[in-house]
Amino acid sequence: MQKNKEPVYYGDYLGLDKLLGAQSLHSSRYGEPAHDEMLFIIVHQAYELWFKQILHEMHSVIETFSAEKVEDQQLPQVVHRLKRVVAIQKLLNDQIAIMETMTPQDFLSFRDYLVPASGFQSIQFKMLEISLGLKRAFRIDFDQQSFLTRLNDEDRAFLTRLEGKPSLFELVDKWLARMPFLDLGEFKFWQHYRNATEDMLLADAETIKANDTLSEEQISRELAELDKVREHFSALFDSDKYTQLQERGDFRLSHQAMLAALFIEQYREEPMFNLAHQFITCLTEIDENMTIWRFRHAMMVQRMLGSKIGTGGSSGHEYLKRTTEANRVFTDFFNMATFLLPKGSLPQLPDSVRSKLRFQCV
Repeated sequence: MQKNKEPVYYGDYLGLDKLLGAQSLHSSRYGEPAHDEMLFIIVHQAYELWFKQILHEMHSVIETFSAEKVEDQQLPQVVHRLKRVVAIQKLLNDQIAIMETMTPQDFLSFRDYLVPASGFQSIQFKMLEISLGLKRAFRIDFDQQSFLTRLNDEDRAFLTRLEGKPSLFELVDKWLARMPFLDLGEFKFWQHYRNATEDMLLADAETIKANDTLSEEQISRELAELDKVREHFSALFDSDKYTQLQERGDFRLSHQAMLAALFIEQYREEPMFNLAHQFITCLTEIDENMTIWRFRHAMMVQRMLGSKIGTGGSSGHEYLKRTTEANRVFTDFFNMATFLLPKGSLPQLPDSVRSKLRFQCV
């Protein structure tokens, strides 16, 4: 049934006159227009449109987690919207292949007309990074120094205000830390877990020592790496040690949030934990796709520019390569696999606990 009182025309609704008229070739101001500049503009405009949609979804998720309590009924919608973000990111990563149909010489035919404009000045991409939790304190040195210097006063003030607001990472940390299932009454889950992990680490050490394909030096190196893993395991049971490792940069989640996330992942098949597990998985995939995008972007820049500096003054490919690993947010969720036990080694939850994790029929 038609609900509008006035007819809608396709082109007017989508603002196509503005959208399709927004490709102005900068190279044409200086002579013959460069053919591939049209592709360059459209690809980046498409990025910005999709960034707008991602931010639209992210804003709704942040609004949900900004409340004192996140209702169980809200999680399906949150997961649904984050899965949409993941799908968009995959499209954006694939879009780089279209850009790579441009040769280095095609790019050089207009590149020097764009100085000092660069991706540094994509406000929406910076909004996305900040909203996820990549604030200046967590950026590489070059980013910390130049994060705002290439922007105009209005954009600089806007992003500074945004950095003062809680990010999704901070809100998720608080949400996890509020999880009620860490207090399991008389069931000493963490003691059972600690015993199981100690057995697992001892078995790993024996496996390394018994590996006759390794030299003495290799065995020593492997055992030293295992000691680092053991240090991280022990920090799970010692809040002071955890804080020390957190300050060192080994962890970013708070101690309580890490324990809650670990408990969820260990028992993700329990009905009450399944949506929380899907939520954590979505955040992990978003971070992974951001990393893939940075990596592919770095490879594309190297292919186009070699070792030339970027139009924004960075070291080009070398800078982008550094940010690929450094500018991640939810690394604790990736590293959580370190602490997961095989299903057969997990402590069996008593019925009193299990009943709380299942939907009850009334």
